[in-house]
Amino acid sequence: MRPEVLYPLFQPVTNLPGVGARNAKFLETLAGPEIHHLLWHLPSGIIDRRYSPKVAEAISGRIATLTLQVDQHRKPPQKRLPYKVFCSDESGTLTLVFFHAHSDYLKKSLPEGETRVVSGKVEQFGQEIQITHPDHICTLEERDQMQAVEPVYPLTQGLSLKVLGKILRAALKSAPELPEWIDESYLNQQKWPAWHPALMSGHAPEDEKSLEPTSLARSRLAYDELLANQLALALVRANMRRLKGRSIEGDSSLCRKVLDTLPYALTASQETALTEIKTDMSSDDRMMRLLQGDVGSGKTVVALMVMLGAVEAGYQTAIMAPTEILARQHFETIEPLAKAAGLEVVLLTGRNKGKPRDAILEKLASGAAHIAIGTHALFQDDVEFENLGLAVIDEQHRFGVHQRLTLAAKGSAVDMLVMTATPIPRTLMLTAYGDM
Repeated sequence: MRPEVLYPLFQPVTNLPGVGARNAKFLETLAGPEIHHLLWHLPSGIIDRRYSPKVAEAISGRIATLTLQVDQHRKPPQKRLPYKVFCSDESGTLTLVFFHAHSDYLKKSLPEGETRVVSGKVEQFGQEIQITHPDHICTLEERDQMQAVEPVYPLTQGLSLKVLGKILRAALKSAPELPEWIDESYLNQQKWPAWHPALMSGHAPEDEKSLEPTSLARSRLAYDELLANQLALALVRANMRRLKGRSIEGDSSLCRKVLDTLPYALTASQETALTEIKTDMSSDDRMMRLLQGDVGSGKTVVALMVMLGAVEAGYQTAIMAPTEILARQHFETIEPLAKAAGLEVVLLTGRNKGKPRDAILEKLASGAAHIAIGTHALFQDDVEFENLGLAVIDEQHRFGVHQRLTLAAKGSAVDMLVMTATPIPRTLMLTAYGDM
């Protein structure tokens, strides 16, 4: 059960002010669809606006925040030329330059004769000191609202830094104060702040050092992420230990029939893999095993032998592929071999509709179909098995954990065999740390 204090963080980003369907798509691409995803989208740089010189002292190429009197607006004679606003302080003059300007907006933001605070990159153009398209324009009273050190975030097409910054500030308001979960002595030894202050500090870096992974705030947040990951894995392991499996052991009668029809004998590696998998399945623990082999090395035949063993023991089996093309290839390989052993094999993909689909579902629910081959269609709500004992997932990196577990949930204590030719780093880590 998720604690109620975390509910606001798991709301969709559209619950934040100013986030509609369009921005939500950009945010999902950038970080994720829920508010908590944004909290971990930390700055990658800063814009330091604390440099506040007089005009005459402003260094070209630096970001500066200047207090200026607005002297005159000069509208260009042609649209392609820039709109200029001439400003000054007691030390000299500075020109604000705008391309494709809206004169009404600029006259409202920079009224002649009034004082404004302007922040942007100072440039020398001939004899003229200027700022092109200032980042910020505000009154003296609003100056305190301008961030002296502005965080710079990784962006995606469609989102500006100004818009993303506003959204992230709103997201941070949803972050609750949480009870400390790190061991107190270790926390004190590392001199880390509490989680909430660390999060706020991570999004408000004061200098370049604050962006380094070794900064107190960032190292604390990184430790939280690693600790959460390890605790989640521990919970999964504990849950898997509670969910006892069942012994599935065939008599090899179907396997012998199919092997007799093959024009070749299994290789030593195939025999070894088959023996190890069958040993797992015959134990009372639920199997979660990875079968890795290059393309063409014979993983499908090994999987078929394993499925036949489950059918011999009275169970149905299913093999799920990420694409319809791959599912049909498996069907064309497996169906004639299984047919030779007197077994019924069905193919279920998103293309199956109406009465043909209903007929397949009836065979699965009644147990008439011994082996099901398909795509994501296999774990749809209306798909039921009479007694699913083994699920085989091909190209497992193309499926999420939830999708694999959804298929396994179609039976009771279902053993799982996942196959890949190219294990991704996450897959190798799962095998290294004992989850597979």
